[in-house]
Amino acid sequence: MANTFSLILVLATLVTGIIWALDKFIWAPKRQLKIEAAAANAGEQVDAKTLQTVAPQPSWVESASSMFPVIALIMVFRSFIYEPFQIPSGSMMPTLLVGDFILVEKFSYGLKDPVFRHQMVETGEPERGDIVVFKYPPQPNIDYIKRVVGLPGDTVRYSAHKQICVATKGSSECKPVPLTEMTDSEFSQGMTRLVQFNEQLGEHEHQILVHPLKRDRTLAYQPRPGSSEWVVPEGQYFVMGDNRDNSADSRYWGFVPEANLVGKAVGIWISFEFERGADSALPSWIPTGVRFSRIGGIN
Repeated sequence: MANTFSLILVLATLVTGIIWALDKFIWAPKRQLKIEAAAANAGEQVDAKTLQTVAPQPSWVESASSMFPVIALIMVFRSFIYEPFQIPSGSMMPTLLVGDFILVEKFSYGLKDPVFRHQMVETGEPERGDIVVFKYPPQPNIDYIKRVVGLPGDTVRYSAHKQICVATKGSSECKPVPLTEMTDSEFSQGMTRLVQFNEQLGEHEHQILVHPLKRDRTLAYQPRPGSSEWVVPEGQYFVMGDNRDNSADSRYWGFVPEANLVGKAVGIWISFEFERGADSALPSWIPTGVRFSRIGGIN
């Protein structure tokens, strides 16, 4: 859907831009010549408004020409600067909740053309702890959002105690990522209260959730059977959700190629509440409130 909308936006910009250029440099000068010829024949007997009716601008040309700068501005902003995304699942709780609408910085990891996604300008690379939006490798028409855990060349381990350990490129020492358990958690799954931790991943301090009774699912992606350890290839990244026991991420389907990166999530611009009672007659897609306290930056 995102690629389809990008294609429609680019085509609309091209079509309206061509019409605008043709009108400005070809059709408008021809109309002006007709008006000047009519004015010379009429002398001073006809006013300027009447002369304009001699060669009027077609309504479809006027509409397309006026729409062009607006559409072009939207395309440039959405393709190269910021793009809004909606959080559809709880895989990034507690950092991001269902109903959060986020802004993604499109120029963080290189400027790509909006249709074929070929990189035009290199502007930077993901850092450990960044929240990134990317094209889901098994199905690139779907956008996913996760946190970067492993950089190219890193060795990432995920222990039975649900703690990340990272050996950076060129190092044999695997350093556990610091975790501090919080005394209280407002999140639960069914009848079980989830355990909330502060995690220090690179320069990013954020919170994660762990289900205390849930064992890891059988990992579908295991380069070394029986071991929860991954060596991140060059040009690719290892990502995980903050809701560790409820996230389909690199542990299950593999790495994210650099070419799949869309941008860096930098802030929540609006957040809607969708919780309602069982007896509510409202459709599930209608918000029940706005969470103003969640508007702002994210870690």
